[in-house]
Amino acid sequence: MHPFRKAVEDRDEQAITDLLAENVVFTSPVAFKPYPGKAITAAILRGVMRVFEDFSYVREIADPAGRDHALVFTATVAGRQIQGCDFLHFDEDGLIDDFTVMVRPLSAAQALAEAMGAQFDRIATEATEATAG
Repeated sequence: MHPFRKAVEDRDEQAITDLLAENVVFTSPVAFKPYPGKAITAAILRGVMRVFEDFSYVREIADPAGRDHALVFTATVAGRQIQGCDFLHFDEDGLIDDFTVMVRPLSAAQALAEAMGAQFDRIATEATEATAG
């Protein structure tokens, strides 16, 4: 089992954060622009853990060189079943430097956008506090 998968399944926020590179770029399935930086990415992932219900990784796909990894997941958001994939790229130190999420179907993506929108003030505050601290 990949360490990131284990951290997420254990809901270990610190382990998740520790696996992120300082220069990580997070590309959301529901936002137009990517989010650069460890603080905002960690805050977004905590927000996702708050809105996803019944989250489960169902498959791992790995690059033989170990720098790219895909984790396929299922979850529920606001009563909608969602399927998705976390695409992870690892830097030379083994930290995630690129994190892209894709989800389907559209109705679930819309529910995710709404749920994450409701979290955004908290996410922004957490990211600012982490950067300042």
